[in-house]
Amino acid sequence: MALPPPAPDRTALVTGASSGIGEALARDLAGRGHGLVLAARRVGPMEALRTELSESGVRVEVLPIDLADRGARAELPGRIAELGLTVDLLVNNAGLSTSGPVASADVDAELHMIEVDVVTVVDLCTRFVPGMVERGRGAVLNVASTAAFQPLPGQAGYAASKAFVLSYTRSLGGELRGTGVSATALCPGPVQTGFGEAAGFSDDEQSALPGFMWESPEEVARVAVDSLAAGHPVAIPGAANRVAAMLAHVAPKQLLVPLLASRHPALRRGR
Repeated sequence: MALPPPAPDRTALVTGASSGIGEALARDLAGRGHGLVLAARRVGPMEALRTELSESGVRVEVLPIDLADRGARAELPGRIAELGLTVDLLVNNAGLSTSGPVASADVDAELHMIEVDVVTVVDLCTRFVPGMVERGRGAVLNVASTAAFQPLPGQAGYAASKAFVLSYTRSLGGELRGTGVSATALCPGPVQTGFGEAAGFSDDEQSALPGFMWESPEEVARVAVDSLAAGHPVAIPGAANRVAAMLAHVAPKQLLVPLLASRHPALRRGR
């Protein structure tokens, strides 16, 4: 199943497009001729990206939005329609993580993470997928993580959120079979994007992960869009991450969870 072909009145909506994987996904899609609507809170980086990508001849629009705001999300389809654009590609990339034990977690931070990582995915899919099905074309890319394949003490809410995204996307893909619309879950491992710093991990803690597991944002984006174009239900960039995800998925959880808890940096700090 191929991606919908680019057209002047069609666009790819990419959330969290101001940096990291979202920025790389926008570049990859623009390189394949797709127009873009970039949606995130930080306007400056998105405007710079629009200037860069517009030189390739594609239409790029910037819509500042706080994706944790349900009212702002509800207005998004109307804002895009006012631009004369139809969303044929939905890329739910925006996300964040907290870290540390649940017993000492900040309630507002945890709920904010769930709002962005889980509720936003469901909200935007529910708003944009019906139009895709009606038109008989479209594709959805929901960004999960290799953390979706196992519990993760120290990032309990994040791993559970990504497990939801993976399951939701697989189910969505099953529902869409035969409609001309596809859904793919992207499950990257560690990526050099600044995501770890935002979640509270130091450089030393991040460097504890084996170097062969790290992927560049550009490679993650390439694998993601190739998988989306092929209609694959799940995309895991990097052979090492694919093996690790498979092993984590089948490993006995009574053995795996204590091991992960003993090694997670956010739980080791207080020991």
